[in-house]
Amino acid sequence: MGKPKEPAPVKLFMSLLTGEDSLLLQAYEALKEKFGEIDFISEKLGFDFTNYYAKEMGENLFRRFITFKFLIPRESLPDIKMSTNRLEEQLADPQGKRKVNIDPGYLCEAHIVLATTKAYTHRPYLGKGIYADLALLFRNQSFHPLEWTYPDYRQKETIQLFNDLRKRYMRQLQPKPVAETALAR
Repeated sequence: MGKPKEPAPVKLFMSLLTGEDSLLLQAYEALKEKFGEIDFISEKLGFDFTNYYAKEMGENLFRRFITFKFLIPRESLPDIKMSTNRLEEQLADPQGKRKVNIDPGYLCEAHIVLATTKAYTHRPYLGKGIYADLALLFRNQSFHPLEWTYPDYRQKETIQLFNDLRKRYMRQLQPKPVAETALAR
């Protein structure tokens, strides 16, 4: 019989989709206040895979991925998604149209999970109206998409970005020398 044990903490990341640089800066500040120091911001990645967001958010959208310095427990993902939904509402225009889409997820040794409010056959329920979307699996030294993985997460550049972020994450999991820990202070 297996014994239950807590899994390792995971690397929180967020995908921010918008057409306005100024909104990103506002979002970064709010996210930093809520989730701590941002330790990575990707380059701008063009977003022309769908026009799903165009009516609400306009044309010429781009994406940036960010990660946070501190690792999180996996079970915090529903609360994080609810928090990012509230931030989207705060950054919306006066008519309530979103101007920035913020999708949180986590990266761990084995996979990448996104948080979503949309139920589907491959999305297990996490609680609080939030579902897990298993987007990428790590095997044979790289992340790989699944049949339902979003087109932009299938891109070679995005997979390489997550491979690089996984290396950072794996270093974070390594034990620190005593002099570098909070106990040494």
